[in-house]
Amino acid sequence: MWDQEIRQMASSHAIMASGVFMATVVPAVLVPGFSVYGTHLLWLYSVAGAVAVVNITLFWLLGVSPPTKKHTITYKVSRLVRSCLYLLLSCLFFHTVVILYGAPLLETALETFSLAVLLTSLTTLRCVCVLGPNVQAWIRVFSRHGAMSVWDTSLQMVVGCSVVGAWLGAFPIPLDWDRPWQVWPVSCSLGAVIGYLTGLVAAPAWIHWHRKHLTYKSK
Repeated sequence: MWDQEIRQMASSHAIMASGVFMATVVPAVLVPGFSVYGTHLLWLYSVAGAVAVVNITLFWLLGVSPPTKKHTITYKVSRLVRSCLYLLLSCLFFHTVVILYGAPLLETALETFSLAVLLTSLTTLRCVCVLGPNVQAWIRVFSRHGAMSVWDTSLQMVVGCSVVGAWLGAFPIPLDWDRPWQVWPVSCSLGAVIGYLTGLVAAPAWIHWHRKHLTYKSK
């Protein structure tokens, strides 16, 4: 029943994963001295930018986002402004949460905010692309049995894996191993990206495995 959408999802997720790969390889070729550890913020923003461009382009081409009720220029501009505002608020939210979890308040403010930007591109941006700037729809999807489509289910899994990956990435930081990937926020951003890639693989696989049992409420 869901085979066509699952194939679309698997193909789009493969392209998204390729975007992360290219965001790592291309700077390594073009920028002298580039490395994930040594020039971590450059890599972080390269990945965040690639994820943003690929997600926006793919979801626009697939038409996953719910259709707008109005087609006036004013309404479209309003949606764009609200989307940008939600992304900014998401960055501030993640920045605050990371500080509350123990990140230095001022010493590494740039690094902490950069991690917040990465998390926003992996999570909130996908919510905007799939559901539009509709906070009520976001809350509905992440509530119990709130998914109304296979894309909602994939959204739950990709966002969840990204956040859990960032959280797990914080565990090695206080250990006295003196490794370059223990420098803030390398392990957290690596964990977030690995979690994101895991979600991209796991979502279509899980949905395909359970496709005969999937039932969604009508929108």
